[in-house]
Amino acid sequence: MQPASFELPPGKGDAFYTAEFPADASLPVPFMMPLIVNLEAWFGQLGIASRLLLFSSLFCSSFVTLSWYTGRLSRARMIRYTLLLWPIVAILCGLTLQQQTPTTTSTASDSEDPLPPDADVGQPVIPNIIDPEAIDPQSVCPGYKASNVKTTSSGLTADLTLAGEACDVYGYDIQDLLLVVEYQAADRLHIEILPRYIGAENSSWFILPEELIHKPHIEEGYDHSTSPNDLNFTWANEPTFSFSVTRKSTGDVLFTTEGSQIVYEDQFIEFSSPLPENYNLYGLGEVIHGFRLGNNFTRTFYAADVADIIDANIYGNHPFYLETRYYKVNQDTGAMAYAPNATDTSAQYKSITHGLYQRNAHAQEVLLRESNITWRALGGMYDLYFYGGPTQDKVTKAYQASAVGLPAMQQYWTFGYHQCRWGYNNWTELQDVIDNFAKFKIPLETIWSDIDYMKAYRNFENDPDRFGYDEGADFLARLHENNQYYVPIIDSAIYAPNPNNASDAYPPFGRGMDDDAFLLNPDGSVYIGAVWPGYTAFPDWIGALFNGTGANRWWLSEISEYSSKIEFDGIWIDMSEASSFCVGSCGSHRLSLNPVRPPFQLPGEPGNEVLGYPEGFNLTNATEAAAASAAQSSQSAAAAATATATSTATPYLRSTPTPGVRNVNWPPYAINNYHGDLAVHAVSPNATHHGGILEYDVHNLYGHQILNATYHTLINIFPTKRPFIIGRSQFAGSGKWAGHWGGDNYSRWAFMYFSIPQALSFSLFGIPMFGVDTCGFADNADMELCSRWMQLSAFFPFYRNHNTLGAASQEPYIWEAVAEASKTAMRIRYSLLPYIYTTFYLSHSTGSTTMRALAWEFPDEPWLAAADRQFLLGDAIMVTPCLGQGATTVDGVFPGIGAGTVWYDWYNQTAITGVTAGQNVTIDAPLGHIPLYIRGGHVIPMQKPGLTTAAVRASPWNILVALDGNGKAEGRLYLDDGKSIKPDKVTWVNFTADGSYLRATPRGTFIDTNALGNVTIMGANGPISKVELNGEEVDAGGWTLESSGSVLKVKGLSSLTTGGAWADEWSLTWS
Repeated sequence: MQPASFELPPGKGDAFYTAEFPADASLPVPFMMPLIVNLEAWFGQLGIASRLLLFSSLFCSSFVTLSWYTGRLSRARMIRYTLLLWPIVAILCGLTLQQQTPTTTSTASDSEDPLPPDADVGQPVIPNIIDPEAIDPQSVCPGYKASNVKTTSSGLTADLTLAGEACDVYGYDIQDLLLVVEYQAADRLHIEILPRYIGAENSSWFILPEELIHKPHIEEGYDHSTSPNDLNFTWANEPTFSFSVTRKSTGDVLFTTEGSQIVYEDQFIEFSSPLPENYNLYGLGEVIHGFRLGNNFTRTFYAADVADIIDANIYGNHPFYLETRYYKVNQDTGAMAYAPNATDTSAQYKSITHGLYQRNAHAQEVLLRESNITWRALGGMYDLYFYGGPTQDKVTKAYQASAVGLPAMQQYWTFGYHQCRWGYNNWTELQDVIDNFAKFKIPLETIWSDIDYMKAYRNFENDPDRFGYDEGADFLARLHENNQYYVPIIDSAIYAPNPNNASDAYPPFGRGMDDDAFLLNPDGSVYIGAVWPGYTAFPDWIGALFNGTGANRWWLSEISEYSSKIEFDGIWIDMSEASSFCVGSCGSHRLSLNPVRPPFQLPGEPGNEVLGYPEGFNLTNATEAAAASAAQSSQSAAAAATATATSTATPYLRSTPTPGVRNVNWPPYAINNYHGDLAVHAVSPNATHHGGILEYDVHNLYGHQILNATYHTLINIFPTKRPFIIGRSQFAGSGKWAGHWGGDNYSRWAFMYFSIPQALSFSLFGIPMFGVDTCGFADNADMELCSRWMQLSAFFPFYRNHNTLGAASQEPYIWEAVAEASKTAMRIRYSLLPYIYTTFYLSHSTGSTTMRALAWEFPDEPWLAAADRQFLLGDAIMVTPCLGQGATTVDGVFPGIGAGTVWYDWYNQTAITGVTAGQNVTIDAPLGHIPLYIRGGHVIPMQKPGLTTAAVRASPWNILVALDGNGKAEGRLYLDDGKSIKPDKVTWVNFTADGSYLRATPRGTFIDTNALGNVTIMGANGPISKVELNGEEVDAGGWTLESSGSVLKVKGLSSLTTGGAWADEWSLTWS
């Protein structure tokens, strides 16, 4: 699969009126919908005269055809009349062609002056990793020698001095360095290498301020001299300085620079370490890739507005990895030996996991090769934090607690279903979508607006005709009355109005100028790039932190004012890498041309129709696929015919170090950036923040800081309410403010699969509120893909359907089969909301994960190391989705089963039998069915599913007990008001099951008055003759023992718990 074939024009585009579809399950196939939309839109644009011409031609042609068919018209007259009709047909064709371009709203796209086609074309650079002329720093750089080594209370310090003649290969070598080693906690070791002499003028070249990214320090109360630490730092000075980190308990070397040189230049650093054979390394996001990263892969860290291109650098950056090593255990001696290819399922294994965080926000690359890892950066310092684990759970919790912060707790309603698309063009269309969900009885919690709602794509202003404030107030009042919610998008760039056009006034820009809120050029003028509304400025979050300028104050003011007009419930931050559609400050001295439109065609525009379909569409919809393929070929040929010919011999730009200055626009070392030149489709590296920090040094933090500003803005506006923010660009630590969606993915089966490893990676990064654009954002979904995807995403924390402009509609009610599949999965999701909410609260409070890899929960089964087609939701629910087009079965494993773990089928509630350790089992998965399994030993609190989360919270409680092989189970339930940042009242309920009883023990002050409805116990041993609740016998008609005496179902308990299920402790017994 070639990633380039999936590329879209970046971001989003114009808002178009679209025709309205009836909410009917028998709608035409999606391929026909764009045709219907275009015909309806075309007819709607015809004037009275044109419509009379149309109807008269239809009447005449029908009369001629009927006359000829009945024999009343001779062949000669038939030809004559046909020739007379041709002029009318020609006129109609002309009208049709004139109406091919969808009607736009009054936006920047009405401008006759788009940005020049080459506005977003930079210098031709060749990535170092593929450049045949590239110099290997290890072959020419001298390394360093250590001296003045001093032991400290927490570790040691030393001076490092260049060991020979400077190589100056990708910058100028730093002659003198400082080494700091700290044992910071029982499971954490810090190694820092930085220039010994740093001044105010170059501090940002090397130092990442704690105001931007938290820096872990020695844990309070930790004393290295008296407390054990399984990590050990050693160093050597021959032939040059190197260091090693080992694990004391096993003697394993976790990381060592021995055998390589440390390289430290003003624009380039490099360090390397060997890795064990067939290593298992995870993380290093954000990337579209399998969960286990493999050993022939380069990860580039440079935030980019790139659709979800496989293996490319995309929106966010998390320079953190997890490495797991498996050891075969000698069952006689207990000795362990590293097992690089552990496939013997009868053997005993043990895994040990550690983590590494490189706290550096500069552009970076990590080269994973067969036997080693190499880390390179274009600035900053070595700021390494090793986490000893020895389990994934301990590493992840320690990383979040010490470095990036615990995830933000979300409001209860955010775990409901969200619907969005680029192309909902007015309040009426949004209401129609909501009404259709209600008509088909499909749950809908939140409706979203993409950039369609904006006036000319400008933040903080609604289009007055299509999204007027008065109509919006009525719409939102109805929505909120029905316990549903609304989230609009806010982009990261601010329109700079045309100074020569009074009607183009845009007050938010003027107020931002008054507050010095915007990013600058090196000469102190405002940096002007280009995004959707035209030429734009960019808020300066960095300057606000360090120079007291007003970006944060201005942001708070603008969002506060907007919230007084539109009562939104959350904010969606987009384009925050930050994206710009031109190289450099292209709008400087050109604002008189505003508004200008992007330099590329938008989805759905002539020549860029959305014609892509999922793999296998040709097998299920042959006619439509053939037509789409032909149209796509024609479109590609037309594009090729108009493309500018380029020379096959590219004269690449290769820069060299310049004495005394840094080349920030074209660094001597070229990273493997998807867009090539660092200034392409991004704010340029030489853009300057108030106070002098260059964008080059903090580019990867723009999206992180806009989330910071937005979170604290919402805290100011709604002081007691948890902010709900979904952001695109992020960095290590963004999860304490916001969730993330997977970006502009594609309606392809491959991308449905990739959503799983992407979600698991964000679990490691401390951003559990994650989901993808269900059914795919780009291209057209089909019924089969959307059925499968709607069911899969139902078990992600963030559950949203979203697609692009010009594509076929993909709301779940469009297809009857998708509607039914969605309702099936949603009923399960909504019944599990108490379990999901509790699991997520534990992520928020402890750093545990919500979505989990099988290998994390079953760490001693090495055959699970690369498993990323199944996952766990919490610790009790295993999801085994069908990810293949046309498939009706799926292969899955049942982890732990060789060690006695019991798995129950969700649907028939019986235990899985006849399966061995590591066995791939073929599972029935007809369309509309997603296999789910419950792990024995767990108690799952549930409620009755409803169409909104409010309906669920008001329903009776149900308890599902899955007994393990010893007849035991336990679980927890967290209760609060579902919205407060610091709830005044909370309640915890602990569940314990053992043998023949289930006990619920509530502790807390939050009052829930819903009664206990049903209890189901899987694995109950019959025969059973009596069931009692708190000693009061349950009527014989209130319980049944099913499935050969192993499933006990107790119903009708409401009358026995009228004060609420958690008003008091209770016990259910059976005998």
